[in-house]
Amino acid sequence: MNLSGNTILITGGTSGIGLAFAEEFIKEGNTVIITGRREDRLKAIKDRLPQIITKVSDLADAAQRIELAAWISENHPDTNILINNAGVQYITDFRKAIDLGKVQSEIETNFIAPVHLASLFIPHLSSKQNPAIINITSGLAFVPIAFMAIYCATKAAMHSLTLSLRYQLKETSVKVFEIAPPSVDTELGHDRREDKTQTHGGIPVGEFIEGAMAALKNDEYETAVGQSAGLREKRESIFDRLNSMF
Repeated sequence: MNLSGNTILITGGTSGIGLAFAEEFIKEGNTVIITGRREDRLKAIKDRLPQIITKVSDLADAAQRIELAAWISENHPDTNILINNAGVQYITDFRKAIDLGKVQSEIETNFIAPVHLASLFIPHLSSKQNPAIINITSGLAFVPIAFMAIYCATKAAMHSLTLSLRYQLKETSVKVFEIAPPSVDTELGHDRREDKTQTHGGIPVGEFIEGAMAALKNDEYETAVGQSAGLREKRESIFDRLNSMF
């Protein structure tokens, strides 16, 4: 994949992996558009990175996904890469009544939104040079942590979806990548933590981005970065050992 000269849309770009991708792609000479729900975050990023393009969009809302695709087509028709990065992570305890709203939010944001966006953007991307869809999944797509059952299930679904997308688009010019991060030290899951300043823990985001960019450059269509590689290789054989830690 050519890492420069692209116009790239990154969902969930106001923090963590999404923002780190945005900063790195700008350094590589790309036009970068980020979306997010929080207008104040987008404004702060725009003040720091004037070259970045921002768009307020809640991807859990189907109407806003449709509006985003129309806005891109009208205002940034050169967009040739979609990075499905936006995600939320909650705890689900099946031993008591579940919060159905949170379950629906995780499924809508983490899975349905990328499905919908793919359907909206593939006709557009297919007419561009060097088009690509990059799905950010997780090592937990291969081995779930049981107390985050819905999050892990959505990432497993995204892994499966990526395989199908890649197969369906194999006769087109659209490349389909999957990048599975390990635990990365971002604010993912902050909604479920009492201390909102506490981060996720894991490898530095810069270390993850370095591995992800190398994989994209080398056209590695499925890449598990860091400890995610072990999860992909061993899968169910380490499920009990992993979950005994929590």
